[in-house]
Amino acid sequence: MKISGAIVAGAALLMSLGTASAAAADRQAETQQAQALATNFQLPFPCGQAWTGNSNASSAHQSYEIDFNRGGSADADLGDTVVAAASGTVVISSHQGSTNGFGNLVKIDHGGGWSTYYAHLNARSVSVGQSVAQGQKIGTVGKTSKPGNNISAHLHYEVRQGTSYPSNVRKAVFNGVTFGYPNQTLTSRNCGGGSTNPHTPTSVCGAGYSVINSAALGTAGTVYLLYNASNGNNCVTTIKHSSIGTATATSAYLEVQGSARKTDSGNFSYYAGPVTAQAAGKCVKWGGKAGSSTHDSPFQHCGS
Repeated sequence: MKISGAIVAGAALLMSLGTASAAAADRQAETQQAQALATNFQLPFPCGQAWTGNSNASSAHQSYEIDFNRGGSADADLGDTVVAAASGTVVISSHQGSTNGFGNLVKIDHGGGWSTYYAHLNARSVSVGQSVAQGQKIGTVGKTSKPGNNISAHLHYEVRQGTSYPSNVRKAVFNGVTFGYPNQTLTSRNCGGGSTNPHTPTSVCGAGYSVINSAALGTAGTVYLLYNASNGNNCVTTIKHSSIGTATATSAYLEVQGSARKTDSGNFSYYAGPVTAQAAGKCVKWGGKAGSSTHDSPFQHCGS
């Protein structure tokens, strides 16, 4: 069969248009993600708290929606505080009834077509038209939904840009990093005041260390206990959440049972520590101070 030059040219044109269209779509996605990174969204929970997000645990999910939980039981986080991921204006604060499965919903408009959704809340702390700051409490974790839809407590969180659902749901970005879909555990850097500590427990203690416990020091900071399975060392550091960049009294300590306590204390701009000690198979006491709050643990973690 003889194929005419016109047909070949037409096919080539269609292939070219298809390639150009795909490239344009990729560029649009990259632009959208760059815009999301620029919004400085933070995790929708108080500073220092660790939460696990999951984007594929529910058949109701569309694209990049996330369910957040913490704790070892189904309703362990019921009533926990939910905060604004970024500053903006509340445009929805209501129970959605039979309209959808959102139950108590807060929607915040952040400008530029960007908005965030906080669903299934146990209680709402803001009203329509109210301006909210990043890190401000907007409600509590709950399990409200439409009639007959029995769910366990969690926060359903979405970032949207535009109005055409579900194609307007964007990948969530927290502290300048895209969420690790489909699931990831993150520590909140939503510390208020528009200032974020660039240091993390693992960046202070170093490679090989993993957080095994933590304690909030009010709103001033969090003290962390880490362990390195490869060398049997524990590490303690106190990460500041307020007065970041300004030297203030901060401390961290680690005491291995049977040994003298090791402490790092002084006026620090970002963190105290790292305080490390060989503690494989031994009990440890650990703690620290930031602002007016302190934490002192009993001897614990005797197997790590």
